[in-house]
Amino acid sequence: MAKKVLLFGDIGIDDTIAILYAYMNDEIDIVGMVADYGNISRENALANIQYVRSLFDSEEIENVKIIVGAEIPMTGELPEYVPEIHGEYGLGPIIPETDGQDGVSENFHDIVEIIEQYQDELVIVNIGRLTSLATMFLLYPDLMRKIKSYYIMGGAFWVPGNVTAVSEANFHGDPVAAQLVLSNTNNNVTIIPLNVTQQAIATPEMVDYIDQVGELPMVKTLLDYYYDYYKERDPNIQGSPLHDVLTLMAINQEDMFTFQHLPVQIVQAREGTERGQSIADIRPYSNMEEEAEEEIRTHRIAFGLDYPKFYTRFMTVMSGQRFD
Repeated sequence: MAKKVLLFGDIGIDDTIAILYAYMNDEIDIVGMVADYGNISRENALANIQYVRSLFDSEEIENVKIIVGAEIPMTGELPEYVPEIHGEYGLGPIIPETDGQDGVSENFHDIVEIIEQYQDELVIVNIGRLTSLATMFLLYPDLMRKIKSYYIMGGAFWVPGNVTAVSEANFHGDPVAAQLVLSNTNNNVTIIPLNVTQQAIATPEMVDYIDQVGELPMVKTLLDYYYDYYKERDPNIQGSPLHDVLTLMAINQEDMFTFQHLPVQIVQAREGTERGQSIADIRPYSNMEEEAEEEIRTHRIAFGLDYPKFYTRFMTVMSGQRFD
């Protein structure tokens, strides 16, 4: 049975590849998408969702609820966008022909209807800043406890960050929201950090094969653009890291990962290298005060990735052919 997914994201290149992966995968049923600011503006995120949806003649994808998410972080700062990574509009060289506000009004509270409909069947996957998800915890804490599980792309644990030396973009972009979410979940959060997403590489050869045999013409255009950026930054990189695809894959392919359960805190500095740093507490619980131990919330963190399993599943879904 396909898992019901409510997706939060900023709908840039890798978010879009994740949506295409879900569309091709009968184990995933996206029942709603929340379009947020992040690497691109909220308006562009909305336009990109509508553009991608328009490419498919499918009643199923037409019925997916599009929800207008956050426009700025909880810190109150103006977000900084990264057109050098995702392109001016968020889809590399593609310019969506739709207006981000076309047919979409302020409807954030429709998230409540989706959660009430599916409750403990629902999996929330957050692949962008956590502002909208944190807002739901502020407004509806009891409702959010009914969610089956949360999967969050974010963090970098003892590995380099991708915004600062230690911080990953989603946590750095709104550290207040990231901490709020991690502090209010019921030990049912899986964090997919840079430790594993940087290993989830789609090589040019993989992309060319998908383009030749698959049904997704956008993939090569998007990932070639994405790879050009990464190749310029790191000439030794072998392909494009699929941060958001890997997070979505994790809901069904847990055997691809090795996990540890640890408490996580997010550094709340307003500026500096440490802003948004994710810190995992590796102290043994037996050394903590008994009262404090009872209050500890642990989070399941992916630290290892079985790349052959990733390759097999990704290529099978995206090409429509069986890979073993």
